[in-house]
Amino acid sequence: MQRLSPLHLLYLLLFISCKTTGIEQGKTISLFNGKDLKGWHIDVPELDKNPAAIRPFIVRDSMLVSLGTPNGHLITDKIYQNYRLEVEYRFPKMPGNCGVLVHASTPRALYKMFPKSIEVQMMHENAGDFWCIVEDINVPNMEERRGPKENWGITEGKERRIKNLTDDSEKLSGNWNKMVIECRANEIKVWVNGDLVNHGTNATASKGQIALQAEGAEVVFRKVLITGL
Repeated sequence: MQRLSPLHLLYLLLFISCKTTGIEQGKTISLFNGKDLKGWHIDVPELDKNPAAIRPFIVRDSMLVSLGTPNGHLITDKIYQNYRLEVEYRFPKMPGNCGVLVHASTPRALYKMFPKSIEVQMMHENAGDFWCIVEDINVPNMEERRGPKENWGITEGKERRIKNLTDDSEKLSGNWNKMVIECRANEIKVWVNGDLVNHGTNATASKGQIALQAEGAEVVFRKVLITGL
């Protein structure tokens, strides 16, 4: 049996103790206050062994910044369900990889890094892909977008990526993109700059924390809004 680190255990207890936050239908709140990371916590494995390592999530010029390295996640303290999440982001330097995780729960459930969740990909030229992280979701024409059925899975070594519907919805590098993720019960819809780029049903989770990634490239977020459905 894998032994949990004290930090891992702390995050697990935090999740168990969290109460689901039901946002009033039609009400919109910002998950980022423009000043600090209140309402979020950081899970970066590198900090376990090297406390002096850079913390990859900061506030700069009233915007939330993921520095990209060391890899890890910025996770909401609260659990959410039935909501629309609106994120405005850009890659200020070289475009690269990042993502928004919804229905996040058990920390470091995959590769001792990623929390159990469904990732909505922000990687340049792949925005809107789903990645199954110890959770699953269905889309139409599944084999065309995920590969041969015998390779599907939700853990290490399995085909976890579900390709989006279009790769041409992103703006040129350096420009602001708007991603909208609508989570309603076990259904997830994703828009990028107004285009519907993914729609999944029968997700194996319907609530959880929300997480932003540090995964190699600097990303600036100027808006992280959530609206109750």
